[in-house]
Amino acid sequence: MKFFAYNDIQDLEKIYKINLINSCSGFKSANLLGTVSENGITNVAVFSSVTHLGSNPPSLGFILRPTTVPRNTYKNILDTGIFTINHIWEDIIEDAHHTSAKYTEEISEFDMTNLEPEFKGNFKAPFVKNAPVQMSMKFMEEIYISSNDVILIVAQIQELFVHDALLQEDGLINLSKGKVVAINGLDTYTLPKFKTQLSYQRPKNIN
Repeated sequence: MKFFAYNDIQDLEKIYKINLINSCSGFKSANLLGTVSENGITNVAVFSSVTHLGSNPPSLGFILRPTTVPRNTYKNILDTGIFTINHIWEDIIEDAHHTSAKYTEEISEFDMTNLEPEFKGNFKAPFVKNAPVQMSMKFMEEIYISSNDVILIVAQIQELFVHDALLQEDGLINLSKGKVVAINGLDTYTLPKFKTQLSYQRPKNIN
């Protein structure tokens, strides 16, 4: 087994280190975040850090890297207070990944890919059309993490849209049925397969 001490990691070549540390935590969620500027320009960007924070209230969070360069998603969220989260599925991997390219705020990534914006009701931020799971989100707070100079964005789910075929009777969303992908590392996409669902576990009787 290959061993890396802290100092070894620090001394690694930059790209190798980025790939290593981005993949060692395991598979990550693959989502497209949809926002809109105050001027009505849409934005969509891939994120691999969306995570569950709590069910009551229903809250999710994601990590933003340092804002030393323009972050259109971040600015739009602060300006409007809303955004959408859309699961990436197998058919759109290449277009979804292209949204990581750094376009200026005047250019919508929807216009540079085959991804289509979709608007629902009075919600101003765009969803990604045909995404098997879509969420409208309300920005709640940001938490600065000084040790890594990153920001945790905390938001509450306002609306949740799930394709019928994915939703089980117990409330579980079976993402495998929607061919929802995950991200391994920084730029590698994988298609997880549903294996088994286990019951709630209680301690064994040791008497």
